[in-house]
Amino acid sequence: MPSLKAIRNRIVSVKNTEKITRAMKLVAAARLRRAQEAITAQRPYAQRIEEIIAEIATRAGESAHPLLAQREPRETQVLVLSSDRGLAGGFNSNINRRTDRFLADMSEQHNRVAGLQVVGRKGRDYHRRRNREIVREYVGVSSDTALERAKEIAVRVMGDFQSEKLDAVYMIYNEFKNAVSQQVVAVKLLPIDPKTLATGGSNDFIYEPSKEELLTHLLPLHVEMQIYRALLESVASEFGARMTAMENATRNAKEMIDKLQLVYNRSRQAAITKELLEIIGGAEALKG
Repeated sequence: MPSLKAIRNRIVSVKNTEKITRAMKLVAAARLRRAQEAITAQRPYAQRIEEIIAEIATRAGESAHPLLAQREPRETQVLVLSSDRGLAGGFNSNINRRTDRFLADMSEQHNRVAGLQVVGRKGRDYHRRRNREIVREYVGVSSDTALERAKEIAVRVMGDFQSEKLDAVYMIYNEFKNAVSQQVVAVKLLPIDPKTLATGGSNDFIYEPSKEELLTHLLPLHVEMQIYRALLESVASEFGARMTAMENATRNAKEMIDKLQLVYNRSRQAAITKELLEIIGGAEALKG
């Protein structure tokens, strides 16, 4: 059995860990609130853009803009959204497993994946260890920098798609449901298929400027907003997963402290009993 000193040291160590996990939970909860407000405000805007594009692009046809061009997906690229830091439960492992399945499916369909674009150090390191080609990597993405990063990523993927270096672009990320629930989704970013977007209205209009001019402005904006929304979803999901993980860690630390305290009390009682028996035994020996 461990000595009383070793048990006391263990209790102190677990208590220090509990303080850290509790503080990390509070920080994650505060940052989650801001991230949740950002994604809640952005979703209606992105949805409305989808409705407008669905309405215009369906009538304009595939030839109205290069981003609508449907080609056989020989060259596919995947944008993977992970986090820079760990201690977030299954946030990163779920993304990595979903990416592995997606790449396996692409291989079965004989579609070549022309590298990965990875957001976050955790995803980057995971795919590097598996010797996968990482075309571009992005670190330090937060709610404050998400829009700037989204524009940067959008310009690059749209340029590669329009120059026919790529035939399709997908995104894999954690979609935020609530503080304790995130869902990994894989969505096609390019080419834009109006049929998969929000349903537009049934009435036709006379457009000024023309449908083509409207799509020239709206389609790149739509791609930017899709990436921006995915980044915000990922950030909020990360904080939600970290808050839940730290809450579980704090609870486990409390349970461990209670068990160690019980072991300590029993060991201390056993030591006291042993000392009493030795004193009594010595006293009886003197009498004899």
